[in-house]
Amino acid sequence: MLLTIATTHKPATDLGYLLHKHPNNVQSFPQPYGLARVFYPEATEERCAIALLMEVDPIALVRGRKDKSDDSFGLRQYVNDRPYVASSFLSVTLAKVFRSALSGKCTDKPELVATKLPLEATVSVLPCRGGEALLYRLFEPLGYQVSANRHPLDPEFADWGDSPYYTVKLKHDLTLKELLTHLYVLIPVLDDEKHYWVGDDEVEKLLAKGVGWLENHPEKDLIALRYLKHRRSLARNALERLIEEDLDEIEAREDSRETEESRLEEKISLNERRLQTVGDILKEEAVTRVVDLGCGEGKLIKKLLADRQFEKILGMDVSYRTLERASQRLHLDRLPPRDANRIELIRGSLMYRDKRLSGYQAATVIEVIEHLDPSRLAAFERVLFEFAKPDIAVISTPNREYNVLFENLPADKFRHRDHRFEWTRQEFRDWANAIEARFGYKAEFRTVGPENKRLGSPTQLGIFRL
Repeated sequence: MLLTIATTHKPATDLGYLLHKHPNNVQSFPQPYGLARVFYPEATEERCAIALLMEVDPIALVRGRKDKSDDSFGLRQYVNDRPYVASSFLSVTLAKVFRSALSGKCTDKPELVATKLPLEATVSVLPCRGGEALLYRLFEPLGYQVSANRHPLDPEFADWGDSPYYTVKLKHDLTLKELLTHLYVLIPVLDDEKHYWVGDDEVEKLLAKGVGWLENHPEKDLIALRYLKHRRSLARNALERLIEEDLDEIEAREDSRETEESRLEEKISLNERRLQTVGDILKEEAVTRVVDLGCGEGKLIKKLLADRQFEKILGMDVSYRTLERASQRLHLDRLPPRDANRIELIRGSLMYRDKRLSGYQAATVIEVIEHLDPSRLAAFERVLFEFAKPDIAVISTPNREYNVLFENLPADKFRHRDHRFEWTRQEFRDWANAIEARFGYKAEFRTVGPENKRLGSPTQLGIFRL
């Protein structure tokens, strides 16, 4: 099993400081189950790559085992894929050989620990019990560009079909510690197996390694279950402890968002203009079934409900409290049955594939995406454009260039503290162009609010059509 990690950071040989391995040396690390070797295939100022080669001894795997009768095939304990594929053996080896890097320690150049580097990891050969789609579901929400080459069972016998094994390449700008942590957790998850006993201490490992990314991962349930060898009691314990931020804090932040943004934009009635523009677009497109993602308190839904053109309106939000307020705003308990049957409010996340979002002509995402971490946009894009796949998607987001015209907004500050980014007009167009290339949509752009000749309008809006 082979793992290579490369960077083009300048100077690229800084990778050696982070990993505590000198590029001029080939090092060996005996393990109970075989031998690990570390070497550098290339080491220049422009590009540096380190390789971890783990040679598993199949005899060592069964030496000392009391029960060797685990299968009717008596040689299975010797003849299997364990010596050749990335598995929990590689994770354990990685944790031992790169212990300092995994714990975020670098004595000679400590500033490198928190530096995001252009990193490329290649794993040969990685089992994926769940198919290629699972690779993307696990790594794309973390911001990785994923490419996978599936191997046939036997090149000489094509009719045998493909194997569950892939050579996988992952690219991302992140810290080395983050990359190693993701690999340590997700390699055995993809393999869906571990070579050692799993107990409470393994829950602690998962929680320690999952800080900062696992609690928000759309596949955290699957990750916990597989990492803990399908021991459901341990997985439930891990998931209950994983969420550091409780629902009240999320909802309090949502309340703050509504208040701050409305105060900033109220002089130009920007929210009302957005809602009117989106409603007009849906009418122009003759939409009858629409889902509002991140619906908040239901302001757009209320506007759509007043028009009989809209026969089915689904609102989705992550917050229970916000949905309760939406229900009150819409007076759902007092609506006549004909209108009540047109509306449905559901709790859900933009990071999860959700079958309930399918079958709608249009989706609206109004002032929502800027609250997502940039590394999680890839997961949102797949949820909307690949899985829900409406005929039309209407997305609005702030235009950062316009911010200098807001009197009460300090320079270089976002419109709200919870915004993870705010795009310029060109950045929004670049993102839209990438959507066109990946998912086959065609983007049209419109402005919302008073327009400045040099800075544009405060809100930029994209209409994505299949």
